[in-house]
Amino acid sequence: MKPHRIRYWLNNERPADPEQFDAEVKHVCEHYAQAQTLAEQGTHLVCTDEKTGIQAQERAHPTRPMLRGKVALYEFEYIRHGTLTLMANFDVARGCIVAPSIGPTRTEIDFATHIEQTVSTDPDSTWIFVVDQLNTHKSETLVRLVARLCEIDADLGKKGKTGILESMETRAEFLRNADHRIRFVYTPKHSSWLNQVEIWFSILVRRLLKRGSFTSTAELQERLLAFIDYFNRTMAKPFRWTYAGRPLVV
Repeated sequence: MKPHRIRYWLNNERPADPEQFDAEVKHVCEHYAQAQTLAEQGTHLVCTDEKTGIQAQERAHPTRPMLRGKVALYEFEYIRHGTLTLMANFDVARGCIVAPSIGPTRTEIDFATHIEQTVSTDPDSTWIFVVDQLNTHKSETLVRLVARLCEIDADLGKKGKTGILESMETRAEFLRNADHRIRFVYTPKHSSWLNQVEIWFSILVRRLLKRGSFTSTAELQERLLAFIDYFNRTMAKPFRWTYAGRPLVV
């Protein structure tokens, strides 16, 4: 017995509609399997999400470097200098980060602006965004943006009242429409692990944030962008995604 030790785990609770859940998981995984083919056809498949509350923490005292037979020593006390939100796109076919956005908030306007900024890097191509089901990923602002960029001349209705904008469900249905040049693929609820950008976020934490000391949010932003540039130049490669859905039980 070692009561001082703990480990986090994820409860494997079955969803309310297992068949729908399995279909949604399969839909996401099928896109990953087609990533290289889509790229050859000029379609960008990117996994997008926000990493919020990234703290600009400055160590209260200098770190003591590692010595022979001794690990590096990090001061546990720190000074807070604020937080930032990173919105990142992981290009599934190329394994790199595309058009990151960094700012203090993650409102629906922030997310729509991030999507517009991303699409502007190749404005005439097809874009598929894999995202979770956060409400900002199904917002009125995002629907209006996609309609404008795709030149969809249709009555969108009124939020909370009628038409495409009536509810999150109707907005999501519009945003995932396969006929649109810009569309979204949603991971099932409580399944953020299906989004490949989460793997990249774990790399960011281990390689930069866990050991970092930042004197301001400006320095934090500079270091984030520098790490992304370094990652894209030296470490970027597609993740070897082997999961294809829930295994059959015989």
